[in-house]
Amino acid sequence: MKKYAKKISLFFSFIVMTLLFFNYSYALTPISEPIYNGIDVSNWQGYISYDRVKSSGIDIVYIKASQGTTFKDPYMEYNYSQAKANGLKVGFYHFLTATNEAEARRQAEFFVSVIAGKEVDCKLAMDFEQFNGGITVPEIRRISNVFLETVKQLSGKEVIVYSNLSDAQNVFGQEIANKYPLWIAYYGSEQRLINSNSAWSRWSGWQYTSQGSVSGIQGYVDRNIFTSDVLLGQSTEVPGNSGETPNANDDNIQYVVKRGDTLSQIARRYNTTVTNLVNLNNISNPNLIYPGQVIYISKAGVESEQETNEMGCVVYTVKSGDNLSSIANRYGTTVQKIINCNKISNPNLIYPGQKIRIRVTTVADNDTQIQYVVKRGDTLWSISRRYGVSIETIVKNNNITNRNLIYPGQTLLIN
Repeated sequence: MKKYAKKISLFFSFIVMTLLFFNYSYALTPISEPIYNGIDVSNWQGYISYDRVKSSGIDIVYIKASQGTTFKDPYMEYNYSQAKANGLKVGFYHFLTATNEAEARRQAEFFVSVIAGKEVDCKLAMDFEQFNGGITVPEIRRISNVFLETVKQLSGKEVIVYSNLSDAQNVFGQEIANKYPLWIAYYGSEQRLINSNSAWSRWSGWQYTSQGSVSGIQGYVDRNIFTSDVLLGQSTEVPGNSGETPNANDDNIQYVVKRGDTLSQIARRYNTTVTNLVNLNNISNPNLIYPGQVIYISKAGVESEQETNEMGCVVYTVKSGDNLSSIANRYGTTVQKIINCNKISNPNLIYPGQKIRIRVTTVADNDTQIQYVVKRGDTLWSISRRYGVSIETIVKNNNITNRNLIYPGQTLLIN
């Protein structure tokens, strides 16, 4: 009987070991010969000289497009246009922060809307590495599946999973590994990677350092090697209307988060609540917002401190303790100009809640330096007309070499 029991025990041990073998591969090697040098970039790299990047031997650039449901990387448009102009192959990635499947679907929709109209050469990547809200491994897998499938369906493009080795081993699991290729982040030796176990047995891309150096980029940049598996069969545009974003409509104010901002400060500024901002923007963590992130604020019930009108003026809502002198100082104008613009009969009598129009300061009004942040559709001609200066003045002040090439997010010195 003991002998029989021992045989049964050995048999079940064999079954368990077999299942483990089939669930995890104890080798992680390239799916084909790595032939492309690559980088992945975001706003952290700032402005990049892509002609020098190309000359240094880089073939592929993965560009951060978005994060969450409202954050579009402020350098995405520049990175895309310049990478394409210099003949690099381009891919995009989204930093996923979802804590449930519904949020994963919304983030996928946002990601595709941000890159709509862009010509993509490489599989679209999911970067899911910060698991907030105490979500479990099965939940992470479901969220990942929903995001990847939604992106694939909406974009018509193949997708890829970016993952560090630990998550490839312990989080994503065999179902995801069977359906989607792997872009692995691992900063050890190639031999250790080959000997590593994970749900994947092959990688399509390997991010081998986060402290790479490339000509044309200031500071560190992630370096990668890629196989041809990251490439799409055809380089075509992502369908949809470029720039479409959830909640971007005439009923909402768009606020761009600045360094040091909190949701509480923004809510107070616009006479709304943190809860309203969280709900409208699908924010999973109210304590985590980013410079450059777009926050949508419902106009209903909002009394904005400052709104620009079509006449080149701002409309200021008087607050308790204000006087015309303090308002004039704030906007770099004079009391008399405010009086004339608003036909105020008694300069000493203004009241909280009163709307006052203030003409936007131009070079002729003031000798202070004006800085302008370029918006989509701007040209040097349109900016020069707005501020009453010549194109040559703007070109000279900003050392612009190509007057036909300015970028959304670029700051220009006007006078």
